Amino acid sequence: MTRNRNCLGLVSQDIPLISNLDVWINIALIRLYHRNQPRGESEKEVVGYLDRYGLGQIAYRRSPALTNRERFCVMLLRAAMVADAEILIDRPFRIMPELEDGFFVLECIGVIEDLYRSSCIFDYSWFRDRYGIGDAAEHSI
Repeated sequence: MTRNRNCLGLVSQDIPLISNLDVWINIALIRLYHRNQPRGESEKEVVGYLDRYGLGQIAYRRSPALTNRERFCVMLLRAAMVADAEILIDRPFRIMPELEDGFFVLECIGVIEDLYRSSCIFDYSWFRDRYGIGDAAEHSI
């Protein structure tokens, strides 16, 4: 997927949000420290990104107060903050076990498609029907 590991934005249950930080800071950390973006500018930008999902109100919550879907959106946004991000979503049904299909995941990816270079969902081939596709190899799942 990527030739440069510095571009990889990983969304995985194995890489959780930092539990003692607000949502907006979890998302903004990369921009704050790698691009020296001012704190106020980062906060405003991140709240705007959250608003794309209708989640601006969660900006000042912490991870334990989020639903699985909210947490997924935050993790996806955090991954998209990597410069020239190539997003890899690792088994999203582990993050959101209540989902019956992958349409929520695909919708979330589409909402921020202007923020990253490419995206890929890494999941078991037997879940391909949950994404509404016939051949997983053709769709890089």
